[in-house]
Amino acid sequence: MSDDSIGSLQNWVGRSQVVTDIISLPVIENMGATLGRDPGELKVGDPLPPSWHWLFFNRGPVPGNLRPDGHIASSNFVPPIPLPRRMWAGNKIDVTKVLTIGRPAECLTTIESIMEKEGSSGRLIFLEERSEVTDDYNGYLLDRKTIVYRAEANKNKFIKSNATPVDPTWRQTLEPDSVLLFRYSALTFNSHRIHYDRDYTTEIEGYPALLVHGPLIATLLMNLLRQEMPRANVRNMNIRATAPIFVDGAFTVNGVPAKNGKSVELWATTGSGELAMTIDAELI
Repeated sequence: MSDDSIGSLQNWVGRSQVVTDIISLPVIENMGATLGRDPGELKVGDPLPPSWHWLFFNRGPVPGNLRPDGHIASSNFVPPIPLPRRMWAGNKIDVTKVLTIGRPAECLTTIESIMEKEGSSGRLIFLEERSEVTDDYNGYLLDRKTIVYRAEANKNKFIKSNATPVDPTWRQTLEPDSVLLFRYSALTFNSHRIHYDRDYTTEIEGYPALLVHGPLIATLLMNLLRQEMPRANVRNMNIRATAPIFVDGAFTVNGVPAKNGKSVELWATTGSGELAMTIDAELI
């Protein structure tokens, strides 16, 4: 990419969009069912579980404005980044007051930066967004997201990461399949083809199988926290994706709470034991 083209993308830095939604109970019930929980567990007026705000404020473009990978090509808000591969890298989330199920809500998202870097796989463009989510019960959270765009695939070449040496206090083995991926894609209106189009994923992007959504892995890690510490409230969390997880193979979600109960370390490992994601969460 030339300096001129990366320079032109800076015109999108500072642009914002506002999306309104309702933290609706039917969506919450479907998410609970997708995770294998009791769909009737949560009610109107209950606090929204951590990371579940990703189920809302998702507006898709018309088919004519989609990239080959299924994502939006460009808009007055979305920059026309030309690199073909898109990856979710992580989020930093601060919760001032939890959102409430059943309430009208608003998400103000601003593009904070667009940066070009050189990685082991070639050119990379990092897009950082800042989202402020509020509801009419004074709920407020700040979510900073990082997306990475990459050049064409170098097939079957993936960076491996060592697993954390910490022994988990909690561990659960999960076996994601294409049905789980379809349901999460539907709930989040995510048309990224690496989560449902096996031919595209293997032949174009060079992966061995469909990829589990990064936000879904993070949600499964937070679900482990909810199972083990159901009364815990999350003040903030730092989520970092380090390696892909694929369908039709087992992976683990793990956790270690601090002795004082005020924080927790969560991580996911691939079936071969590599670190795939970490979450450091501070609890109230």
